[in-house]
Amino acid sequence: MPFRHPDRSHGLATRIELEVRERLEEAVDYVCLEALVRSRRARDLPAPAADNDADRREYAERVRAFLGQLERELGAELDAEQRRRLAAAPAATDEESRLMSLQVALARSLPDYWQRFDAARARFLAEPASTPPADGSGGEGRGLLARLFGRG
Repeated sequence: MPFRHPDRSHGLATRIELEVRERLEEAVDYVCLEALVRSRRARDLPAPAADNDADRREYAERVRAFLGQLERELGAELDAEQRRRLAAAPAATDEESRLMSLQVALARSLPDYWQRFDAARARFLAEPASTPPADGSGGEGRGLLARLFGRG
């Protein structure tokens, strides 16, 4: 799939970063929407609706929960040099942006990142179909399903 970011004036490294971020946002969106739909089915609730504030909040909670899980699982396997490089990354404006930026950096530096992501995805989707606890953290992504839910 071709590079879809509207601003094509960036250098190659920035374009790669944006492309990885876009792919990651789409993958996280897919996982979190799938978890939300499964949870709804298990509780005999209607499918989520894009115009429902409670559904959007529940979806955002799942995004934060999955990104947090990825940070814990993938971050635990880093060596000291990898941790040092990731710590030198620019600070994000909010927690969700920080978590997503961390995943972009990991995706660019770990050769088996997507295999690890897939394993984490399977564990996340295998968890009991319940609503994740509200953690009060802010921030929202800009992925495809996030745009569908009016978040981007």
